[in-house]
Amino acid sequence: MNILVCITHVPDTTSRIAFTNDNTEFDKNGVQFIIGPYDDYALARAVELKEQNGGKITVLNVGEADSDPTIRKALAIGADEAIRVNAFPSDSFFVANQIAAIAKEGDYDLILMGRESIDFNGGMVHGMVGELLGLPSFSPVMQLEVEGGNAKITREIEGGKEKLEVSLPFVAGCQEPIAEWKIPNMRGIMSARTKPLNVVEPSDATVHSAISAYELPPAKGAVKMIDADNVSELVDLLKNEAKVI
Repeated sequence: MNILVCITHVPDTTSRIAFTNDNTEFDKNGVQFIIGPYDDYALARAVELKEQNGGKITVLNVGEADSDPTIRKALAIGADEAIRVNAFPSDSFFVANQIAAIAKEGDYDLILMGRESIDFNGGMVHGMVGELLGLPSFSPVMQLEVEGGNAKITREIEGGKEKLEVSLPFVAGCQEPIAEWKIPNMRGIMSARTKPLNVVEPSDATVHSAISAYELPPAKGAVKMIDADNVSELVDLLKNEAKVI
């Protein structure tokens, strides 16, 4: 089984967020970057499928050179080789085009990625990749079993779950609990140093969006204590101030 796993290089959720250049650029100084958590689930499931069925896992990132440590971590977890498209991931359409260009050359049985990145939360790339390749795409996929050339999928839908049987190949945006999250062991970390990480230049693709400005959410206000017997004041605050009822 030939599996392509697409990963993002995103700030750790515990990082302090700041912006530069008149709030038009993210300030990377002092920020710890990680594999996107949903991409981590996709990679973990790919490793499990490889253990069950054999094959090869290629991990793909669209990013600049500072993504390399994140890619090496993916190799330590169990990917066999890596490709980095040497470009800033400008927007979803640009990234999807880069993934599709690589996928066309690889004859992959599965193209897995997280359901969304945790920095922009767009959740659009898997659908775009499917369209560009003429393949079905499914998201968010919570369970994935492969038997020969077919797969059984469980994905989350509004109000429940949907179970599907589909033929390979396809694109899946993954989320928990599709696999057990994997932590690289010492053997994996050592072997990752010698696994191939191929850097390729981006293909031509239009960028359709631009950042006009970033802004942080407003600071939390002070806590208001309401007397337990004063229901009318509580209702008034929920309705007119918090606007949740």
